[in-house]
Amino acid sequence: MSKRLYIQEVATRDGFQIEANFVPTEAKIALIDRLSQTGLAKIEVTSLTSPKAIPNLRDAEDVMRGIRRAEGVEYTVLVPNVKGCERALACEVDEINLVMSASDTHGLANLRMTPEQSLVQFREIIEVTRGSGVFINASLSTTFGCPFEGNVPERRIYELVQRLLEIGVQGITLCDTTGMADPAQVERICREVLNSWPQAVFTAHFHNTRGMGLANALAALNAGIDRFDASLGGLGGCPYAPGASGNICTEDLVHMFQRMGLNTGVDLDRLLQCAADLPQLVGHDVPGAVLKAGKADRRYPRPKWMQEVGV
Repeated sequence: MSKRLYIQEVATRDGFQIEANFVPTEAKIALIDRLSQTGLAKIEVTSLTSPKAIPNLRDAEDVMRGIRRAEGVEYTVLVPNVKGCERALACEVDEINLVMSASDTHGLANLRMTPEQSLVQFREIIEVTRGSGVFINASLSTTFGCPFEGNVPERRIYELVQRLLEIGVQGITLCDTTGMADPAQVERICREVLNSWPQAVFTAHFHNTRGMGLANALAALNAGIDRFDASLGGLGGCPYAPGASGNICTEDLVHMFQRMGLNTGVDLDRLLQCAADLPQLVGHDVPGAVLKAGKADRRYPRPKWMQEVGV
């Protein structure tokens, strides 16, 4: 087998944040505990943000403190500001995930901050974490296009990556916030950042808004990316981005990679068992394809007429 690919689950944060109904705290904890046993490399548990901003995640600390941490799994939370950072440190998280936008308009719509203002706040957060040993990741929204401004110049992406690393960020997630990316663009940008900053940890985060999510993941893989965010059942979407829909589906992504003979470290059958319970949990069908069709090695009995004539 080839080197391991790292599959990072975001459903309980990115997925649950935009659901119409609140998923009970106990149900979130139970799902995370089950996901922890599937071989996932990382789970983004929740977001330590204002309950007024994201009411579906108002139980963030209770969830973070209630889960059973599995050896080999990293547990991360999204942090919007210094207060959220302090709450995260109190919960003894493994990683803090910061978020900013590459475009001014989306940054103001989503965070009420321009990229420049986000960088100032990031410096303050990083100072608070100094000496804690917590890994600092930054998610760069609209890397591959902004729903308000359209194309984001690639030179701007590279400038922001450089500035993030200069202030102490250790990992960067390149986010296709509304599914605007195409495989050629993805491969080009991912290859450039990997070649230019080999010391940094890069993750690809794609949405399947226009049906190109897995194609973009494959393009990132071809460029050398080995870490991928994905969401169980294909849940998710940015609540402040028009037209946003779900992330690439975790079980579909794992299925694709495993069919290619790649090592994800994930037990797909266990993952599918988690996905099978998701519709009842959220109260609606989910987009995941493998859950509906079964794995590609699934076999069906021959038609009855063939059995009757001995064909």
